Amino acid sequence: MTHSSQHPIRWGILGASKFAHEQMAPAIHLARGASLAALATSDPAKAAPFQAFAPDIRVMTDYDALLADPDIDAIYIPLPNHMHVDWTLKVLAAGKAVLTEKPIAMEESEFDQLIEARDKAGVLAAEAYMIVHHPQWQKARDLVRGGAIGKLRQVYSIFSYDNRNDAANIRNRPETGGGGLRDIGVYTFGSTRFVTGAEPTAVRADIEWENDVDTVARVDADFDGFGFFSVLSMRLQPFQEVTFHGESGVLRVHAPFNAGLFGEATVELRTAEGERFWRFTNAKHYVNQVENFGAAMRGEIDYPCPLEFSRGTQRMIDMAFAAAGGPT
Repeated sequence: MTHSSQHPIRWGILGASKFAHEQMAPAIHLARGASLAALATSDPAKAAPFQAFAPDIRVMTDYDALLADPDIDAIYIPLPNHMHVDWTLKVLAAGKAVLTEKPIAMEESEFDQLIEARDKAGVLAAEAYMIVHHPQWQKARDLVRGGAIGKLRQVYSIFSYDNRNDAANIRNRPETGGGGLRDIGVYTFGSTRFVTGAEPTAVRADIEWENDVDTVARVDADFDGFGFFSVLSMRLQPFQEVTFHGESGVLRVHAPFNAGLFGEATVELRTAEGERFWRFTNAKHYVNQVENFGAAMRGEIDYPCPLEFSRGTQRMIDMAFAAAGGPT
């Protein structure tokens, strides 16, 4: 289903999360062709930070009322992980487009019903996976696929932060679908799949657990023609970097996942001819994500991150869990 270009995409947000307030709501507010129209929250006091920059936003305390609102075209879901599938299905049943925070599902098998519901509703449904909307990742993909580093042989990908002192954080709670792999494995795994277009043939993993959530994961995978190694952690000094090591060059993405926050978005290419750098200082991947979603709703582009892509990343996460076994 395409959407009329006569008026902006009118967005509603399902849940007043900290991330929605700090990142996605401002992005919707800033995006061309988008309007931040409504917020559903069980606690109206949580609406105040949203109203600070979007004073006209309508606030409702009933999630179902937002789904039924005829003046809403698309809904963004930042709820805890374990609620994503159910509410995505409810939004699709209401006939509205939906952008659900990552991970959109807890395991690969759940994608069957999401894809079926999307196709039945005839609207756009996708995981909020912002990095593929960032020009640094599009540049990395074009360089690697274009042969800039020769034959790719190895990918190293690291993403870590430390939230050990935040026990209430949903990432530290098993009942809310917590753990590092689901939270940030989507980035180290998905970015490699995005750049290369390849899928893993085998995955080995060593996982450390606390309170039944994975806190450190070392993942070693085989792809066709190249190897992959990733360290993911919720218990290490914050760090992130991705390196694509080829036979005739090395490509590094310096602030791959939190571009502009962790550091400047920079792609570095080293070959025998020397070094080249591409810097993307002003790119806003969350805004780009909203604008691309709207363009896809209007039928102007194919969405860069369809559910089928997200399914492949979840498959790799499932493979890592299966290889490591459960909590001990």
